[in-house]
Amino acid sequence: MKKNFLKYQAQTTNHPIALEISYAKGSYIFDVNKNKYLDFVSGVSASNLGHRNKVIISAVKKQIDKYMHVMVYGEFIQKPTVDLCELLSKNLPKSLSNTYLTNSGTEAIEAAMKLAKRATGRTKIIGANNSYHGSTQGAMSIMGFEKRKRAYRPLLPNIDFIEFNNSKDIEKIDFNTAAVVLETIQGGAGFIIPTNDYLKKVREKCNKVNALLILDEIQPGIGRTGKLFAFEHYDIVPDILVYGKGLGGGFPIGALSSSREKMELFREKPILGHITTFGGHPVIASAALANLKETLDSGIMKKINEKEKLIRKLLCHKLINEIRGKGLMLALIMKNKKTANQLVIKCIKKGLILFWLLFEDKAVRITPPLTISNKEIKLGCKIIINTLNTLDKSVN
Repeated sequence: MKKNFLKYQAQTTNHPIALEISYAKGSYIFDVNKNKYLDFVSGVSASNLGHRNKVIISAVKKQIDKYMHVMVYGEFIQKPTVDLCELLSKNLPKSLSNTYLTNSGTEAIEAAMKLAKRATGRTKIIGANNSYHGSTQGAMSIMGFEKRKRAYRPLLPNIDFIEFNNSKDIEKIDFNTAAVVLETIQGGAGFIIPTNDYLKKVREKCNKVNALLILDEIQPGIGRTGKLFAFEHYDIVPDILVYGKGLGGGFPIGALSSSREKMELFREKPILGHITTFGGHPVIASAALANLKETLDSGIMKKINEKEKLIRKLLCHKLINEIRGKGLMLALIMKNKKTANQLVIKCIKKGLILFWLLFEDKAVRITPPLTISNKEIKLGCKIIINTLNTLDKSVN
């Protein structure tokens, strides 16, 4: 199977982890050799309720028995899709009451950028250095990491960048700006949280020049930080909210929410302003709806802060410089790149799945399912500490 995997399936790196998966359940993944792995990554923040959650499986099976794909987005009334948008609206500020469902986070970013241009009549878009919003060409245009995108130029014109958490850079936001696109918590850069009322300052500047604030919550959204959306920690509301990953419960989905007034701009001049065949797919919407209900009703978000504190308490080691992030979106910042690499690779051999971040090469991702137990946290952290204790001194 590995031979065929490398031969027939296009790869994105020269050295994929290449675990051959048999099945997964709860906080664990099993390979074909019956090895058991505690999952501290959860599909890169996607499987929020763990693997094969019974509530999600039941919702999907019920929907499949009724119908699957029947029509492109927005033409037919499909109950799970409508119900999902309604539940989102009830749990978002009134200015974010209208939702467009897409197939992925990066597609939602593309739609948000288009909507900002349409709403403002402007073309300049500002991103942040070391930001990541997806790999399509529009999303890549506002990715603040030149090394990863220079091979694909030319990209979108009229893009500028500011430094995240740098108040002086906010002055770059001017009357030519259609939108500022920021991750509420920077992901690929190393799980960097906003400080010193940074997001409030950006919000105020956007208001002053009538630019839109787009917040990307593809990673921190849907409970991962202890609130449904991370922006709720910072006492602001974006004009457009983009999210995905954790919304689908393990299924591919993206979404953008804004005001009904703004969303109606996709309807005319021209019509079909943003279209998709499979966005709002009834089976995926059923999974997302069940996932969202469980996240809201089960009380798991109330336990996130406690779980974060436990991880921070247990992961004290001289090879860990700091732990960044919020809730169960945490990154271990190691002494150097080699230490980070060795930790990920050796922990997998010991039955713990960790992963890297996109741009910060000293970082190790910890984004387990929100349902992970304290016992499982203790087990995973013990493996990490034991692994760090046995690492060769040459990595220092």
